[in-house]
Amino acid sequence: MKLRNIVALAGLALCMTGALAQNSAQDDLPSAPSATQQKPQASPQPQASPTPVAPESSSASAKPDVPVPTPQAPPVAQPVDAAKTAEASKTSQEEDESVTTIRRTVNEVNVAFTVTDKHGRYVKDLKKEDFKVIDDSKPAEEIRSFHAEADLPLQVGLLIDASNSIRDRFKFEQLAAIEFLNQTIRRKYDQAFVVGFDVTPEVTQDFTDDTEALAQGVRQLRPGGGTALYDALYFACRDKLLKAEHKGPARRAIILLSDGDDNQSHVTREEAIEMAQRAEVIVYTISTNLSGTSHHGDKVLERIADATGGRSYVPFQITEVSNAFVSIQEELRSQYAISYKPADFKPDGRYRTIEILAQAKGLHVRSRRGYYAPSQ
Repeated sequence: MKLRNIVALAGLALCMTGALAQNSAQDDLPSAPSATQQKPQASPQPQASPTPVAPESSSASAKPDVPVPTPQAPPVAQPVDAAKTAEASKTSQEEDESVTTIRRTVNEVNVAFTVTDKHGRYVKDLKKEDFKVIDDSKPAEEIRSFHAEADLPLQVGLLIDASNSIRDRFKFEQLAAIEFLNQTIRRKYDQAFVVGFDVTPEVTQDFTDDTEALAQGVRQLRPGGGTALYDALYFACRDKLLKAEHKGPARRAIILLSDGDDNQSHVTREEAIEMAQRAEVIVYTISTNLSGTSHHGDKVLERIADATGGRSYVPFQITEVSNAFVSIQEELRSQYAISYKPADFKPDGRYRTIEILAQAKGLHVRSRRGYYAPSQ
């Protein structure tokens, strides 16, 4: 009897243990479906993130691998701030340079000139004391520098009339111009450019020290059309020589081949001369009028050369064009350069005359006739 009771109690205990184990397993297995079903009654935490809430241990280990957006914000802002800072610095620097430019007063005049004796030969061994400078009818206050510039770098513009009026002698003039460039322009030292003009100027070769490229620029020219001489001279002085880059002193010159007959220009002769004076350009003219008689165009070319300190050549034969080029080459290597301070200089934009006098008798000085004072 006792044995039966003991067996019955053991069976009852086993049954109760099985029931408890079954209830525990049911609580563990359906956790995910139960969470989905009970989402509306869940605590506010799931509302902060639409993603199902992970166990704390898993969330903690994942945090270091998740990119945090806030640390990335500074790199985006830094380039903008740096750009603004650089722009502000640049603006400040430009303002400083602008102020410096405005305050700088140009009160020094530079003039290139040649001296010849009574036989027309160049005199190259004179000193500063051999000259007197008259600026606007008054002696210069101070001679600041004086040099015999036989070897100064050249910036030369070759302007060739390519209008119909010079068609019959155009080929020879091209050959003479090419020979001049070959004999004058030194590699890595001088520079020249070629402009042909009829109704409009055309740059067939820009600034270069390559004489073959310059020769090719001359060969490209073809005669035809009207003549806008003054426009071409104005353009060469303003857009080429006045804007040319140069690291130090240089001799600026234009050699102009034309018959002097202008019938298409928009600027006047005097406006073209004024631009040459502002650019400090010496203009040498070679007339292509071979009629043997004085021509109106010759007077025009003479006026341009005389006003800029150059020289006008009027060949009587086509072969003399080459001689004119040789003479110009020699003169460019036989000049003086003087720098002086005017007695009563005023930056008023007014035209002021220049006269350089040689103290010794029998000497002839040729220079530009004047200049335009800068205006504030």
